Amino acid sequence: MSRDRPQAPGRPGGAACTVHRKRPTGGTRALLLHGLANSSSVWDELAGSEAGGLDLWAAELPWGGGQSPAWAYGQDASRAVADALGQVPGGAGVVVAHSFATVLLLDLLGEELARGGDPFARHGIEGLVLVSPFYRRDPESFEYGVVGDMLENFRRTMEEGIRVMAGPRLDPALRRDMAQRVCERVGPYGYLSFFRSYLRTPWLRTDLVTVPSLVIGGEEDFTAVPAESTALAADLPDARCRFIPGAGHFPMVEQVDAFSAALGEFVDSIGRPVPAVVDQPA
Repeated sequence: MSRDRPQAPGRPGGAACTVHRKRPTGGTRALLLHGLANSSSVWDELAGSEAGGLDLWAAELPWGGGQSPAWAYGQDASRAVADALGQVPGGAGVVVAHSFATVLLLDLLGEELARGGDPFARHGIEGLVLVSPFYRRDPESFEYGVVGDMLENFRRTMEEGIRVMAGPRLDPALRRDMAQRVCERVGPYGYLSFFRSYLRTPWLRTDLVTVPSLVIGGEEDFTAVPAESTALAADLPDARCRFIPGAGHFPMVEQVDAFSAALGEFVDSIGRPVPAVVDQPA
């Protein structure tokens, strides 16, 4: 008995991304890339802040909340990041990536740089802001227990995202139920696409990513832990690291004023020497 087979995967589910101008100013352009199961709304608080006077552009990426999981059937989700970079008129400027998008962005840039290309000139990238990144230097650091821990942390992170976006008045039982539905919507292909990308971080060509960079995380992040932000900043040639007190995985929402101030300081510092000392979480 014959049956219809799904189309063979190529580009991530054939999914496209869109970019829209979130806040027009006369300042430096910035492209905002959201993480897994989020959307451009995760940047709403930032758009209402000073944010260094940046002209904000936000991407709606295929792995956003409510999207079909088909984006993960292919092998190269970073193609959607390349699409977003190419959609900002006049160049991306400062690229601000959160969580899953940080790994995809670094992978995309490193691959092109290793081939002798110049993605910074091609996309008009002046600097990077890597928010709550996932990063490990050594494959041996991924012990077997990480598999179960990360799966549980993924559900907790989805619940945290709902909490910070919806506010504390949302019933905790309803919040847990909503987080479970988000995980089911992401599905095994979506989660494994994230986890495969995380497992590949020891091979990211961070040594080639020479533009000024800010690695910024929440001191209370239990999933993209502060030690990984510190390691990533140390492995980028021109980077500094900042931690936001009282914030977890979503510092741009939880502590928007502190996040905005750090972003503004970084934008103002582009072109000046990087301090030798990186911040440590308290």
